[in-house]
Amino acid sequence: MPISYIKHALLLLFTLGFSISGFSADNVEEKRLKIAERRIPEVVSAFDPLLDQFKQQAKPIKSKKLLRQLVEDSSRQLWRLAVERMKKDENLDDRALYWARLSLRKIVKGWKRNKKLKEKMLQQYLDIIERNTRGIFDIRFKDDADIKVLLTGFDPFFLDRFIGQSNPSGIAALWLDGKVFEHEGKTIAIETAMIPVRYQDFDEGMIESLLRPYFKQRKVDMIVTVSMGREQFDLERFPGLRRSAKAPDNLNVYTGATPQNPLAPLSNGKQLKGKEFVEFSLPVKAMLTIQSPYSVKDNHRVSTLEKTFEPKSLKQLEGQTSVRGSGGGYLSNEISYRSIRLRNKLKSTIPVGHIHTPKIAGFDPKASKNIITQVKKMVLAGAASTK
Repeated sequence: MPISYIKHALLLLFTLGFSISGFSADNVEEKRLKIAERRIPEVVSAFDPLLDQFKQQAKPIKSKKLLRQLVEDSSRQLWRLAVERMKKDENLDDRALYWARLSLRKIVKGWKRNKKLKEKMLQQYLDIIERNTRGIFDIRFKDDADIKVLLTGFDPFFLDRFIGQSNPSGIAALWLDGKVFEHEGKTIAIETAMIPVRYQDFDEGMIESLLRPYFKQRKVDMIVTVSMGREQFDLERFPGLRRSAKAPDNLNVYTGATPQNPLAPLSNGKQLKGKEFVEFSLPVKAMLTIQSPYSVKDNHRVSTLEKTFEPKSLKQLEGQTSVRGSGGGYLSNEISYRSIRLRNKLKSTIPVGHIHTPKIAGFDPKASKNIITQVKKMVLAGAASTK
């Protein structure tokens, strides 16, 4: 294993903050499992063979070190199985990974009593599950690739509205992970990670911790964050600093932010400091050439406390308070803002920005296939133009 990979893995191990539910009681996401088991049993049970094997292997183990290794191995395997499953066109379904991750967490939480785990150690195991089943430790680019692209997707969200909701950005992340394409005479490698829809992870600096090594060491040639959005594809030109969406995250946490009272997020316990708006650096001209089956828009539309309009430059936004960036006022906008802010802070020249995909209702394999195919074409077109 390359030394640089080991160093990056160790850095992530100590800096990524996945501490949203260290207590043995089920959190909000885990409590939804019972509902999901009744309403979408075929989705929730998709990785039961792995989960059953995990339970059986854990039974005789008393060593905390061996338990930890089992958690490491099984959680990494879950991500890889989910990626492999996604390569089959008939299985364009990101939901199975999401629910299997929660099932794995519940199994491990059950160890607190029968394995006599202390809370601190239990939290370490849960953190391992979060990192590994999100592909974060599986990011390994081929050295001979001409162009390397890091892409992120999101978990399904708004599950209290519809428990069977899927997310095309998550499908794209699983479908594209580890793939290498020949495009316009260049070899383009794509690696991906899955991001939780949870405010706390963002507040604890997850996005910055994930991306910092790639910006500082120029390990990639383009970074693309993706989420589900509107009716068409939007390339989000001007992300805003503040949250304003009244919507809850997947833990049903509300920030208290509103369009009338937009709030800056946190960064490791302190208010995130930065300009009210930043500008993306994706190769927009090349990406706009991919206009089928959905239209693709270079979206400039933002809202401030003063007005809603479509500025042509950051200069037109000076002195105004952000309410909604072109990416909105929720975590889609925020992942874009944080990634661009970090790029600017580190004086990186790596192109970075956000793609909003068309939205889908519930689970729609046909629409999802069209969406992720177009995401691939947009990413390849953009990547090829960077060199």
